[in-house]
Amino acid sequence: MARTEKAVVDALLDRHGQTYAEEAGIRLADRPGPLYQLLVLATLLSARISADIAVAAARELFAAGYRTPKAMREAGWQDRVDALGRGHYRRYDERTATMLGDGAGLLADRWHGDLRRLREEAGGDPKRLAELLAEFPGIGPAGADIFLREVQAVWPQVAPYFDKRALDGAAKVGLPRRPADLGRLAGRSGGRAADPARLSAALIRVARGTKAAAEVKAAASSGKPPHNHK
Repeated sequence: MARTEKAVVDALLDRHGQTYAEEAGIRLADRPGPLYQLLVLATLLSARISADIAVAAARELFAAGYRTPKAMREAGWQDRVDALGRGHYRRYDERTATMLGDGAGLLADRWHGDLRRLREEAGGDPKRLAELLAEFPGIGPAGADIFLREVQAVWPQVAPYFDKRALDGAAKVGLPRRPADLGRLAGRSGGRAADPARLSAALIRVARGTKAAAEVKAAASSGKPPHNHK
């Protein structure tokens, strides 16, 4: 990659390269439990609410034990509402509590609680995966994008997955707006463990405003090595 592009990618990953799954305490793996937890997080992030609150609400749900479709389905509606409230997810708590219960039921009944079965039904095709994911209450196209951006870390057949919002973030920091090009940049970057999921998460964060993008560009042009913090 060009030296300037490498510097930008390194700065992005250094400052914003934590995935939302990591932030929510999900140890993402290609197993039913972590994949379901990612679906819950994508549902929460889909609402018009801050990502910090959505992540906090996910952590509260998981702390309450609702880490599987069975546990979420069997939890009382009020218990789900209360967990969301502890994460300050209050504007949408009642509706979201209902959607989480219904979504857990759909996953259990149609795919036996295993999103890998959904992936098999879609033949690993990202477009078809997005269509099936959008059938879950509260997910829709935006939530499907969120899920696929994150799950590409463990579903390599999805990668590189950079949706329009991530591509907008790339444009803000002078990176190419082609998913294939961004995937190559992620794979070649040194320093912090780089993959398309981390780069996508970083681009989403800089897409939200000009301050983060300006800081990344300033760091990239300074020539200072990345912090390499975890």
